[in-house]
Amino acid sequence: MIELLTPKEMAEADRLIIAAGTPGIQLMERAGRAVADRVAAGYPLGTRVTVVCGPGNNGGDGFVAARILKERGYPVDLMLVGARDAFRGDAAEAAAKWQGDTQAVSGRKLAEAGVIIDALFGGGLSRDLTGDARAAVEAVANAGRPVIAVDLPSGIDGATGQVRGAAVRATETVTFVRRRPGHLLMPGRLHAGKIRVADIGIKDSIIGSLAIKTFANEPALWMGKFPRPSEQGHKYNRGHALVVSGPAYSTGAARLAARGALRAGAGLVTVGGPKSAIQVLAASLTAVMVREANGVSGLKKILSDPRINVVVLGPGQGVGKTTRDMVAAAAKAKRRLLLDADALTSFAGNAAGLAKALKTAAETVVTPHEGELTRLLNEILQNIENNSKITRVLYSAKMLGATVVLKGPDTVVGTPDGRASIAANAPPYLATAGAGDVLAGFIAGLMAQGMPAFEAASCAVWLHGECGREFGPGLIAEDLPEVLPAVLRRLDSDPAEFSRP
Repeated sequence: MIELLTPKEMAEADRLIIAAGTPGIQLMERAGRAVADRVAAGYPLGTRVTVVCGPGNNGGDGFVAARILKERGYPVDLMLVGARDAFRGDAAEAAAKWQGDTQAVSGRKLAEAGVIIDALFGGGLSRDLTGDARAAVEAVANAGRPVIAVDLPSGIDGATGQVRGAAVRATETVTFVRRRPGHLLMPGRLHAGKIRVADIGIKDSIIGSLAIKTFANEPALWMGKFPRPSEQGHKYNRGHALVVSGPAYSTGAARLAARGALRAGAGLVTVGGPKSAIQVLAASLTAVMVREANGVSGLKKILSDPRINVVVLGPGQGVGKTTRDMVAAAAKAKRRLLLDADALTSFAGNAAGLAKALKTAAETVVTPHEGELTRLLNEILQNIENNSKITRVLYSAKMLGATVVLKGPDTVVGTPDGRASIAANAPPYLATAGAGDVLAGFIAGLMAQGMPAFEAASCAVWLHGECGREFGPGLIAEDLPEVLPAVLRRLDSDPAEFSRP
């Protein structure tokens, strides 16, 4: 399932099903059993299991798992932070059913375990750990044994993926109903290991009633809007993307973006550049057309062709007033825009000016990395509440009136209406010069074919990651458009193959 539940949304789902008649202890029993089943599936009978429980419902899940594993014949040690009689509600009932002893958390004993169940703190953790709680998390983290985390590795914030003082690095994580944003956002993703989602009986109708707006970026999110060529179609109804180039010595970025747009399916792609760059562009491009575009007047002349429906500005274009004016001109021409790199840096510290310029655009996608977004919004981002990656993206999207793609190993796409997608398929090979220019081209190519901005950006980010996986070590930016056909063939044959997990 692609919906991602924040800890607050998960708590609300629990509340709704309990209000509908399912006892909370029954949910806890199902959760603990799912964890016990995972241990039994991965570790043979006789493996010493050490369950480390915290003081809340996550600890209650741990008590259930410990009891079930002991009943199945596993040797089980149960370690506890705090007092057993401090448990309340369902967790107290789960703790009361445990017939064995409890121990204080011991690093030496943890190192003797065959496998550790981390049931200290789940996804609801929202403040930094201190004292005995932090010491327990550090003891599990330093034990050097396989760890199965309950819900989320302890110390990871389920909403943001951030480490709250200290965090366990799990071998795998058993979570419930849906994944959390913290499973996909960095560094939480690195701590979670293999993620397994267990069904504890909360129906899809309950999840649907929560109006979830944060999703895992997987084909199920955007496949319904993915453009497919028609047998009766032709190049002109697959859109025409214009990429604006910089001067002769910096045409590479625009050429990468243009190649990406063409491979992503745009029917026609043109690179418009200053007179000084035309020879370089013409000598290096074949299927991509070349037009002279000297400044704003040259851009306006090209945009007199109504068939051009998407304009890419920024890659290698140069920083300054000319670029700002070209952004405004393309917006006034009511085109769909893709703004990257220099187009964003040209508005550094003037996000309000960019937002004003974009009001007349048909639709806009901006693709900053963290540095570019920080320069654009200056100190504003430092003052927003809960400054997580998702919050930054959604704040920026609303302020600019644009779809924002905040790039990184956990690229987040967000919209002014509050939707967000988180990608988890980008390999480290994508950290190479020019990869972002190709991504801009992929997005533009999909937008040219009429794909809505959020779906086009999310799809392109996902395709970009899969291309990196397809090529692997040695990847350079020029390789990305060339491996896209192989990824598209696999996607077309079986979209479900790409769901993780």
